[in-house]
Amino acid sequence: MADYSERRWTSYDGLSLFARDYPGADGPAKLPVIAIHGLTRNSADFDAIAPLMARGGRRVLAVDVRGRGRSDRATDPMTYQPPVYAKDVLGLMEAAGIDRAVFLGTSMGGLITMAITALKSRVVAASILNDIGPAASPEGLARIAAYSGQPVDTPDWAAAAAYARLHNAIALPHYADADWDAFARRVFREGTEGSPVLDYDPDISVPIKAAGAKALVPNLWPYFRRLARKRPTLLIRGETSDLLGADIAERMRKAAPEMHYAEIPGIGHAPMLDEPESRAAIFEFLRDVP
Repeated sequence: MADYSERRWTSYDGLSLFARDYPGADGPAKLPVIAIHGLTRNSADFDAIAPLMARGGRRVLAVDVRGRGRSDRATDPMTYQPPVYAKDVLGLMEAAGIDRAVFLGTSMGGLITMAITALKSRVVAASILNDIGPAASPEGLARIAAYSGQPVDTPDWAAAAAYARLHNAIALPHYADADWDAFARRVFREGTEGSPVLDYDPDISVPIKAAGAKALVPNLWPYFRRLARKRPTLLIRGETSDLLGADIAERMRKAAPEMHYAEIPGIGHAPMLDEPESRAAIFEFLRDVP
């Protein structure tokens, strides 16, 4: 039985969007958490950490960003951009009656968090940025741009697991066969003909192709400074990340000296947040957040 309920809301342009809604355990009231996944992923990425945060007393809303998972695909692919995603999340907050929240953003989810800060800063009470910053390493950008939206041939779940391993083994070298099978079942769904298909709209790559790979992360330093200097922020970085280089992380720490920081050994882009070091950093950080 799922430990979450299914929540839907309607975007400003009429899409039906989906989130997993994990109820917080009884106890003193705490700010909820809104968890936002990366470019080609979905709410299932938080199926390890979200129940733990909920048991700690925080309601968790893990979203499927438009075009992913159980959210509608957009009729206009040029809406697949962080400012639009940010408006969608603000719509969720309004529909769910949430005035302020802690934001947990993995990769693109962190960019969306920064965009929300620019649109409506007061709703962000605190933030956890998982392997993302206001700049990105060219190597990681090129790797992500190379496979996003590309057709795949996965006639069965073994082929889906092989695809998942091919594109993510560099980040998760400790994964065994069973881990890759579980990973595949988070990022693929069963297609109409029974074969696994990636659980996102291939057209999410349209804005990337139109603008070029470097536009995946524009100059967001002003938004990052506004976010991290004015509210509690935790940066989690995979030790071998090819997207958030050590130099970028160091620059972020200098720009926001009060920011909490955790580096996850042996992990690349991006930590799955099931690592003991990730969990410890998150729960230590949340202990001091209302």
